[in-house]
Amino acid sequence: MPELPDITVYIECLRPRIFGQPIQSVRLANPFLLRTVDPPISAVEGQTVCDLRRLGKRIAIGVEGDLYLVLHLMIAGRLHWRDVGAKLSGRTALAAFDFPNGSLVLTEAATKKRASLHVVAGEAALEAQHRHGLEPIGADLEAFTTALQSGNHTVKRALTDPRQFSGIGNAYSDEILHRARLSPIKWVSQLNSDEIARLHTACQEVLIEWTDRLREQTGDGFPKRVTAFRPEMAVHGQYRQPCPVCGTQVQRIAYASNETNYCPRCQTGGKVLADRSLSRLLKGDWPRTIEELEAAK
Repeated sequence: MPELPDITVYIECLRPRIFGQPIQSVRLANPFLLRTVDPPISAVEGQTVCDLRRLGKRIAIGVEGDLYLVLHLMIAGRLHWRDVGAKLSGRTALAAFDFPNGSLVLTEAATKKRASLHVVAGEAALEAQHRHGLEPIGADLEAFTTALQSGNHTVKRALTDPRQFSGIGNAYSDEILHRARLSPIKWVSQLNSDEIARLHTACQEVLIEWTDRLREQTGDGFPKRVTAFRPEMAVHGQYRQPCPVCGTQVQRIAYASNETNYCPRCQTGGKVLADRSLSRLLKGDWPRTIEELEAAK
């Protein structure tokens, strides 16, 4: 799922292309993308874009008449800037927003379509689309601590809860926790002041570094390879690869369609965390330490 760095760069690339431009037409290839009926989607046609903002992991495009298009890309949704009137072909194409200078095309490379588009009127309706988590970049330690302790969850869940923090998902939470040297399953209530300070610093460093890196990779173009799995990442998507800090094999906790990646030496004191599927299968044979894991190879 595109997260804060990805959404930030999307918006920065959209601004010079669509700000001040009229939406000439909206073409929907999949009617289930649109989740609202009032105002109708046709209400934005002919209106000029006058606002662009990020709402957590959503992109809000504001037009004249106090109307907003709110896009949630979910896991597999992606945006593309193409020539005027670009065709919507193939199963992945969901919609196109046509401007005088090009077409913004939304695709979703998934069997189950989860991306969504809402058309809302007014600031209040727009704010209802926002979960109002703390914006992590720029937040001081006190505000960060308050947001972190607003619910008693594991630190991984706290970071990815949009009511606590805005724009952080599965990928960057793994990177933040590795940088902070914290276990993803440690409870927030168990964190001491030093650990919270490390987490605060790591959160800002990782998000700023990756936003800058994605800006540099994109340049004057438009993001083409938006993915949660990047070879430069320390642990996310790096299962069984060496940790860049200590060389220990990166491990994972798999659940549903997601997984958490971590380094057992840097983050969990040498303990290999139970994976829901494999640990149930292996039972007593499940390695619980780095030493047991190495011996089982």
